[in-house]
Amino acid sequence: MIQKKQIGEAEALRKLGDLCARGEHCSGEMAEKLRKWGIAPDAQARIIDKLIDYKYIDDERFTRSFVRDKIAFNKWGRRKIEQALWQKRIPQSISQPVLDEIDAEEYLSVLRPLLKSKYPTIKAETDYERSIKLIKYAMGRGFTLDLIRQCIDDASIVDDINEDDAD
Repeated sequence: MIQKKQIGEAEALRKLGDLCARGEHCSGEMAEKLRKWGIAPDAQARIIDKLIDYKYIDDERFTRSFVRDKIAFNKWGRRKIEQALWQKRIPQSISQPVLDEIDAEEYLSVLRPLLKSKYPTIKAETDYERSIKLIKYAMGRGFTLDLIRQCIDDASIVDDINEDDAD
């Protein structure tokens, strides 16, 4: 097995600084990299503290951009975003206020077109079966049942699709 060259504290700080300068990262990601590189726990804490002092890492800033991007580009709901932030070791004291700021209308503006585009692709014999499949799909994307029901019960999705078929 090939042994990797041991990386020093100064080199690790430089590498992580370069990485953070190229994109937004959280302290959990940086700690994981340091652990993989075999950096001592006390040195890890010093490096993370320096990155925070130099404003390379800011978990709240990361959380805000992460949440905004996942809603806008990945079409994720609150539950899936919460789970991803938990995996990145973002404390709930940081993530909860950011998630609470998001208006339900913003989620609905993402969920409605998502369900509308999925609706014609679902193969189901009854409307009930189609609704269940739509609910499972939306829950897999991280949306809550109350928002999903609100969109499905809103006849505009089905009416819009039926109008498109008539054209």
